[in-house]
Amino acid sequence: MSIIEQATRRLEQLEQAGLAVPRATAAAKAPTVRALPRVDAIHPEARDQPNGMTGGPRRPIVELDLDALKRFGWLGAHHAGSSIPEEFRQIKRPLLRNARGAESSDGRLSLIMVTSALPGEGKTFTAINLAMSLALEIDTSVLLIDADVIRAELPKRLGFHADEGLLDLLGDPSLAWTDLVRETNVPKLSVLPAGRRSAVSTELLVSDAMATLLDSLAAAGRDRIVVFDAPPLLVTSEAKVLASWVGQVLLVVEAAATPRRAVAQALTELEKCPLVMSVLNKSSEARAPYGYGEYAG
Repeated sequence: MSIIEQATRRLEQLEQAGLAVPRATAAAKAPTVRALPRVDAIHPEARDQPNGMTGGPRRPIVELDLDALKRFGWLGAHHAGSSIPEEFRQIKRPLLRNARGAESSDGRLSLIMVTSALPGEGKTFTAINLAMSLALEIDTSVLLIDADVIRAELPKRLGFHADEGLLDLLGDPSLAWTDLVRETNVPKLSVLPAGRRSAVSTELLVSDAMATLLDSLAAAGRDRIVVFDAPPLLVTSEAKVLASWVGQVLLVVEAAATPRRAVAQALTELEKCPLVMSVLNKSSEARAPYGYGEYAG
């Protein structure tokens, strides 16, 4: 049975059960992740304030409005009355196991790309909350990178303004990624914005400079997880290239909205990624008991 047939068959089961079923290559199996409840977009305001650090080009710490973030679905240590924290615990556990497993000797599985087939499925919301949830881990720091350079929504969603970022880094060999990363008041969470667009923005995202950056990030150690908010797979070509460079991909599917053919086509674009998982977002179905399954492609 082909991957397209497998994906279509599993998506039919997904609609009936309210669960997302991952596709795994022959190299590894990916666990199933939970369906996410419908949530609103994040639009809090935040302020940049000096952090008192000296002796380097560090940018001011981004002071996120944590109360506003929680109202719009942010994951904190305490989120009473919401199932979202547990939903993202279910999502991050297999990702962490993969990143710290024996097969991650080169650190590549610590690079996690969050994408979708089409725009508007909730990939940015998922990327933000996944990064927030990962940062709650005792021994894990997280770098959240805005790789959707056309929309560049991360600063807006998190409520701060940023000019320089990923594109500036890729276009200027004199810069280091540590020069442009923005630390936040969320412990162990930092953000690298998309940066300033140019006529060659999409080319920069698939350049040798990007490959070199990913090598550097992968070598940073297993205690750092890098989450990429990537472009939709069926809208731009750079998402497919980025997927071939990272170690894991989380494909966000909007419940009762994304055409089955679009999801199947998106899965074919991810052939070169070692591990692909899927998550059903904006689900209004009654959630099944927690648990995982495995599906070999």
